[in-house]
Amino acid sequence: MRSIASQRGATLVELVVSIVIISISVTGVMMVISNVTRTSADPMIRVQASAIAQAYMEEILSQPISDPDGGETGGAELGETRPNFDDVADYNGLSDSSGAIDQNGNPMAGLGAYNVTVSVTDSTLGGQPAKRIAISVSFDGDVDFALALSSYRMI
Repeated sequence: MRSIASQRGATLVELVVSIVIISISVTGVMMVISNVTRTSADPMIRVQASAIAQAYMEEILSQPISDPDGGETGGAELGETRPNFDDVADYNGLSDSSGAIDQNGNPMAGLGAYNVTVSVTDSTLGGQPAKRIAISVSFDGDVDFALALSSYRMI
C-alpha cells in the first residue's frame, strides 16, 4: 500500500497550466525570431542605398555650377540626357524609378529595386549663392524606407 501512495501523477489542471506556459514561451520566441529574420536585411539595404546616393552625389558635384553653353533653364536643357548633362542644375527633377542607373544611362546590376530622385534648388549659404542638391533613395521592398542625402555646391 505504501508504494501506491508515493507514486502520485500530475493532475489534469497541472498539465493544462504547463501546456499554456510552454505555448506562451514558444510564441514569444517565435515572434523574436520572426522579427530578427524580417529586419536582418535592413543593414544591407541601408549600405547599398547610401552607396547609391553617394555615387549620384559625386557625379553631380563633379559638374560645373552653371551651364557652360549658357541658357540655364533650372533643369535639363532641350535634348540633354543624363550621359551628356553638363551642369548641376541639369539633374533637377531626375527620377530613376526603375532602379539605380550609372552616369552613362546603364542600369546598375542588382540594384533595380532602388528608386532615386534628385532635386537641385537655388539657395544661399553664408550669404553666398549656392545650389542645394537633395538625393532621396527608396527601396521597393520596404515602403517605410527612405534615405536622404543633401549637399551644397557653391558658385
